Amino acid sequence: MSKGQNIVIIGAGEIGRHIALSLAEEDKFITVIESNEEVANELERLIDGRVINGDGTAIGNLLDADVAEADYFMALTADNNINQVASSMAKKLGAKNVFCRVHPDLERNLWLFDPREHFGIDYMFSSERLAAAELSKPIRNPDSLIVEELAGGNVELQQVRVSPKSEARGKSLRELDFPDRVRIGGIMRGVTSVEVTPDEVLMSNDIVTIFGEPKRLHDVIVRLNHGNRKETPPNVAIFGGGEYGFSLAKTLEGWNARVRIFETNEKLCTELQENLEKTTVLNIDATFVADLKEENIEDIDFFVATTEMDQDNVMTCLQARSLGADKALTLIHRADYADAITGYRERMGIMEAISPREATLNDLRREMTSTGDYHLVSDFKIGKLISATVSAGSIADGKKIKDVKWPPGCILVALGNSIRTATPAADDDISADNQLFALVPGKRIKKFLKLIK
Repeated sequence: MSKGQNIVIIGAGEIGRHIALSLAEEDKFITVIESNEEVANELERLIDGRVINGDGTAIGNLLDADVAEADYFMALTADNNINQVASSMAKKLGAKNVFCRVHPDLERNLWLFDPREHFGIDYMFSSERLAAAELSKPIRNPDSLIVEELAGGNVELQQVRVSPKSEARGKSLRELDFPDRVRIGGIMRGVTSVEVTPDEVLMSNDIVTIFGEPKRLHDVIVRLNHGNRKETPPNVAIFGGGEYGFSLAKTLEGWNARVRIFETNEKLCTELQENLEKTTVLNIDATFVADLKEENIEDIDFFVATTEMDQDNVMTCLQARSLGADKALTLIHRADYADAITGYRERMGIMEAISPREATLNDLRREMTSTGDYHLVSDFKIGKLISATVSAGSIADGKKIKDVKWPPGCILVALGNSIRTATPAADDDISADNQLFALVPGKRIKKFLKLIK
């Protein structure tokens, strides 16, 4: 992110306040619009920036915040309607990039409409889903060294080490016959990057970078790591059935995990049971040791605490571990607490401590990492993972993937629009405004961009 950027934020709640304070420390000019007078006054004492106490959907407040000059406009309240209305108005007034926070249910239904077309929103996200995705990674992908979500989780890039017991060891990529739209993006053998060809033979301890639809990657990872993964689905217990617990359960249901939610609110239990297909919902209080014992917590592979109370989350994780749960993960709303717990996780027996604030901040930082022509998603030894938008009239516009002469070593990871993104096939068409994710050797990025810009 370049310095001196003008950023306007609507909402100074848990997420908005943390992002405003963090970005203000990075030499950004921050303006925050917050409707609660007490919250606005407190933030004004803390932030090196401007705070406006008022309605974020009021055009007068948006004009007062100089939204027309904003490099980034971020609607971060907990209200879908406020965020969407404010975002749409900000775009009409001239904000360059508009980011909008929404509830998980709305984000899951983005395929019904294009947020850019209907609201002028450049990036729509759910903080709850982002945090749930981070919590789910060690459960879904215990053998992966790196897991990188792309396009809202429609495509994943993972790095995995080939086990000496793997059935893939000693076989060529051609022989392995991976599922449709699953690709190998790179192979590291020690410190050497190996050229990916159909005849390349995998060896023990090779680090393989693969990408594709998350569910299709599962079988590939099992084959690369055979002997290191349990054959039975993981047994997961979630403490707390709020937005975070629900989002995590929804994510894990698609992976055949055996999931139980422990929730104290009887009404919420009923709602959860109606909206979850494969998850068992139990009306119990996991802060009580007796209740945990009764649920045979010693048979749990992963105990995950997702309530709004940090203290309860940490203590129930410690209790679950002491009763025999194999691993524990927790949601921590205070980012500084999450750092402290992560630093002492081995002593405490907590595998991961995830902060929704930090998960959101990291996601938005990635969206803001741009040279003007492309976003840098991640930097690997085998190349840079970048995303860029196809321009109308470019060389690639209107062509099929196979008809474009891509630079040597360039591997297309994902192709799509704001509604749907997938790993591309040779016969897929490229259109203006499509988003392309690609692994590109650093020295060939300019050649890649010449094809799509």
